[in-house]
Amino acid sequence: MFLRKEKVKKYISVCLVLGLFTTGCSAVRTDSSGKQDTTTAGVSEQKYTAYLFTYFTGNRKYEEAIRFALSTDGYNYRALNSNQPVIKSEAISETGGVRDPHILRGADGKTFYMVVTDMVSANGWSSNRAMVLLKSTDLVNWTSSVVNIQKRFPGNENLLRVWAPQTIYDPEAKKYMVYFSMKHGNDPDKIYYAYANKDFTDLESEPKQLFFSPTNNAAIDGDIILKDGKYHLFFKTEDAGSGLKVAVSDKLTEGYELRDKFVQQTKDPVEGSGVFKLNNGEGYILMYDLYTKGRYQFTKTKDLENFEVVDDAISMNFHPRHGTVLPITTQEAERLMSKWGTVDEATFAPQAEAIKKINVVVDTAEKKVYLPVKPGTDLKKLNPEFSPQQGVTISPNGAQNFAAGPVAYTVTIKGKAPQAYQVIAKEDHNAILGGLYADPDIIYSEKTGKFYIYPTSDGFTGWSGTYFKAFSSPDLVNWKDEGVILDLKKDVSWADRNAWAPCIIEKKVNGQYKYFYYFTAAQKIGVAVADNPAGPFVDSGKPLIDKFPEGVTRGQQIDPDVFTDPKTGKSYLYWGNGYMAVAELNADMVSLKPGTTKILTPVRSYNEGTHVFYRNGKYYFTWSENDTRDENYQVRYGTADSPTGKINVPENNLVIVKDKAAGILGTGHHSTIQLPGTDEWYIVYHRFNYPKGATMGSAAGYNREVSIDKLEFNADGSIRQTKPTHEGVQAVRLAQ
Repeated sequence: MFLRKEKVKKYISVCLVLGLFTTGCSAVRTDSSGKQDTTTAGVSEQKYTAYLFTYFTGNRKYEEAIRFALSTDGYNYRALNSNQPVIKSEAISETGGVRDPHILRGADGKTFYMVVTDMVSANGWSSNRAMVLLKSTDLVNWTSSVVNIQKRFPGNENLLRVWAPQTIYDPEAKKYMVYFSMKHGNDPDKIYYAYANKDFTDLESEPKQLFFSPTNNAAIDGDIILKDGKYHLFFKTEDAGSGLKVAVSDKLTEGYELRDKFVQQTKDPVEGSGVFKLNNGEGYILMYDLYTKGRYQFTKTKDLENFEVVDDAISMNFHPRHGTVLPITTQEAERLMSKWGTVDEATFAPQAEAIKKINVVVDTAEKKVYLPVKPGTDLKKLNPEFSPQQGVTISPNGAQNFAAGPVAYTVTIKGKAPQAYQVIAKEDHNAILGGLYADPDIIYSEKTGKFYIYPTSDGFTGWSGTYFKAFSSPDLVNWKDEGVILDLKKDVSWADRNAWAPCIIEKKVNGQYKYFYYFTAAQKIGVAVADNPAGPFVDSGKPLIDKFPEGVTRGQQIDPDVFTDPKTGKSYLYWGNGYMAVAELNADMVSLKPGTTKILTPVRSYNEGTHVFYRNGKYYFTWSENDTRDENYQVRYGTADSPTGKINVPENNLVIVKDKAAGILGTGHHSTIQLPGTDEWYIVYHRFNYPKGATMGSAAGYNREVSIDKLEFNADGSIRQTKPTHEGVQAVRLAQ
């Protein structure tokens, strides 16, 4: 039950879900592994076996609410309550929204304290004056109180905002200290502190400044952890660039000296740092919110000075914003699972390497689970290696025979009735690359005798990726990640953002194979060159295209496509969003022939993603229409008698379109491949991630994956509409 204590006590029945991330600042801020610091009194040793992550999810009002997630290892987190709020913001706040939750275990080891920013961002970034204090003895039932600093303490008439409160136990004062940032008038944001009263319903002392920046620049999002007798204050600063720094003191409330270096391990904007100690004693995690990317970055450290990125070990089935992680016990995790646990994709969480994890489907209505497996998996003895959260059991265990059909499993959440599920495992080849990628361009390399796909690296909010990868295959089914082949931040001097939609061509130059790689960066088009299809690629040092073609005033300079005319040997580059342009490439393949640029836009509905190929005397022009965030993103085509000629658009010209019944949506931005020496063709395209894309809204447009299906023609040369599939294509064998 939530109890809001202001003038009148209100009783609100609310149950909380225990989340995977436990707050980085435990109540005592000493040793969150369960070992007690000598400065901490009265805390009995407990064995922590899980982690609770409390977070919010975004800037829309319904996203500004407390959510919980759970982890057993500190790296892999699963949302509770289906990623819905565990406390109603309207019930506990003045504004109707809360952000930046911080949770803490009390000095007695059994009381929990949570503080949040009382704010709705739609009202403006300088619109809030309050925070909310919450208290619980079981992580399920909470009391809450609003503390409005401007109303509570005189002299704050010009207070603009109160952000990101956190709590720590002061063993000398034997009180809980709440620290937070405030901005007054034209002054920068500064970190203050005040002590909470005994009941944790109010601040009993007037806020005092905790940290004094030597540059008097803004300081927000403070997070304190005690290590080796010293208090380490992590915070975000705006001086000499924005980022995370650390100040250290022997005392909790004064004397913080700045270590004048950034500790984040990224060039992307960050905020909301949180530090927590791993339960296994292997060090600490510093995590922070990459708020322009829609995800967290995790780093590992043993000394709070040197940090190693561990993102490859991290998984979440949600997209958190500024939150904290708290170590918890098995009993606490089970209690929260019992109250808020649901059977969903997180319940099963197969860990087997053979399973394509991002494509697992859990149908809770039909009580069915679909496990897509990688090529060559032996379905007769597949062990999914289900890894349920604490408080959940799944049986049977071990390898099962999925080749014979669905296998019956029983799922039991402690305190709830068992549920029966049918689990199906199947070798479906789409999607093919084992991750989120889009805008694929495919070639067959004569040099290596392999196929290569060059995609956009996807999964970044707002298409904000900054690097390109390549993938190779001997047969169009088994694909190998060749790694990063071009990193804008390291390899390109003229742009460092929006790495999109590349294309490539293999050429023999003076008897040696060369690879010319055209790519989009910061809405400009560049070119890089390599001696091998997997690189390394060297950028030309300047954009090839950085302005509109003559006569064009709208759109973007993106989505290059390179094509060599088999009749003349001339090479052409096509590009454009909102328009289709073409220009002849010079023999050096890194410059355009002056005076050859031409606008070819075939129809008003043309959007982007031109791809050109030649077959039986015809030049086929294909493109994508609608927005990539639209489930109706699809491919159309026309034909011409030359690579720059007038495009004739047939009445029935759809190449590939969604199959909603199969959950395949947003099928577009493609390329094609002809098997050498045959008239067998394939189309490589991206689709929304299956199955999550259908429920992601516009975010599905940057959470895409690559698939391959057959491309077939009618006798008159017209293209038959391709039906997108999960099955994909079978392995091809090329004549030697």
